[in-house]
Amino acid sequence: MSSSADISQGAIADLTKEVKQGDRQALISLCIALISVSFAPIFIKFSELELGANATVFNRLFFFFIIFGFGRFCQSRISPTQPIEEVQAITRRQWLLLIGVGAIAITSLVLWAISLQYTTVAKSMLLNNLTPIFTSLGSWLWFGKKFDKRFLIGMTIALMGAIALGLEDLNGAEGTLLGDSYALLSAVFLGIYFLIVEQLRSRFSATTILLWRCSIGSLLLLPLVIFLEGQLFPQSLTTWLAVLGLALISEGLGQRLLAQSMDKLSSSFVSLFLLLEPMVSALLAWCIFNEALNLITGIAFIIVFSGIYLAKTSQAAAAH
Repeated sequence: MSSSADISQGAIADLTKEVKQGDRQALISLCIALISVSFAPIFIKFSELELGANATVFNRLFFFFIIFGFGRFCQSRISPTQPIEEVQAITRRQWLLLIGVGAIAITSLVLWAISLQYTTVAKSMLLNNLTPIFTSLGSWLWFGKKFDKRFLIGMTIALMGAIALGLEDLNGAEGTLLGDSYALLSAVFLGIYFLIVEQLRSRFSATTILLWRCSIGSLLLLPLVIFLEGQLFPQSLTTWLAVLGLALISEGLGQRLLAQSMDKLSSSFVSLFLLLEPMVSALLAWCIFNEALNLITGIAFIIVFSGIYLAKTSQAAAAH
């Protein structure tokens, strides 16, 4: 009897250790993703010196699809064994989600890229990363997800820190207000995107989801770029490096790891964690574009990080 109990306790201990290990790996992936996506506004600023907002997003998605799609093709040739996701039949709901993930993603990306033409990197990132409000609201309305007090308090603290970052930049001109509006709309669509990805992660790999996102997004953007902006691909070396940086670093590494982390972490927590993105982007913008950076950024970072840490200890942070 004692031996059986010892075995059971050992099994529970091993299972707990395995869960914590998986959770730790998801957090590490999330940190790497944070740094990678924080480079996106920097690459966009350089890209939009030559290309329009739609062309910038098109190149980001198109080159990800070409590079990673070719990699997936080569992998299938080397290892012909089909993964489970390709063997199982795709339901109608999953087809709709796969199509929707591309349409929603490009809407968010284009709105964000346009916002960067009218406002600063820090301000755009601030408003764009109010996404946790819309993600959590969507989880509650559509999926009946419940959030305990610990998560809600942590989210409130983190949002207060993020808002503090942009307080000194709120009295801008009309152009800044226009950029703010685009960034806020981008946050709404980004919240919907996270909810869709969280649903798809139970069936598809992160790379598969991103390939669908980029292929559909590229097709939808192509006519807009041709008829509204004219120039499709970059001509200068700087712009080529910028769009390849978007495709390989921000999309290929950042967005793929974000989707991958949603296998263990909820979309609400992932979007909350990304509140740290404005701080990282503001630091990069200070180094590269000499945009203003002061003590408020440091204080906001501490507040946001404290809120995220509190939310992480909540059960609502885990993927459902």
